[in-house]
Amino acid sequence: MAGRTDIFDIGRLNLHSGEARRLQLEVGFDPLDLGRQQYSVSGGRLPVTLDVSHTTTGWSLRLRYKASLEGPCMRCLDLAERVIEIDAREVDQPGGVEDLSSPYVEGQDLNLRDWARDALMLDISGQVLCEDECAGLCAICGENLNDHPHEHEHRADPRWARLSELKLK
Repeated sequence: MAGRTDIFDIGRLNLHSGEARRLQLEVGFDPLDLGRQQYSVSGGRLPVTLDVSHTTTGWSLRLRYKASLEGPCMRCLDLAERVIEIDAREVDQPGGVEDLSSPYVEGQDLNLRDWARDALMLDISGQVLCEDECAGLCAICGENLNDHPHEHEHRADPRWARLSELKLK
């Protein structure tokens, strides 16, 4: 069974330089806000695989998991579910350049919850849709075009009709 953790003490692994360890953990997820819509991760907690390698002066980390994201379709607002596979890496080398300093590692503590959430947010490519070919909502009447495909006659607003008589040279 996976251990439940949001902050993981990587120092307690007692790894020496060049040693590595693979851990099966469980991380909590709060709902995500995308485009003023709320999306939740099924179950609120997910099993994750964390690979920890001790380098000469720091850590090399890899996080992998599969998340099922649920919420309104970004085109038609029906319920949508999208499965996203995450494979994220971080390096933390204290005293190195800024690119080698992980924002998720503070001392020996790895903020696994924030890293997992940020990796999911960065990996959401495209849109969360009910189906790949979702037609969305009609721009005129708001009807769901997946359920009732139709077209409207696009008439000019009668208040602008006189402009059609205008002759430009």
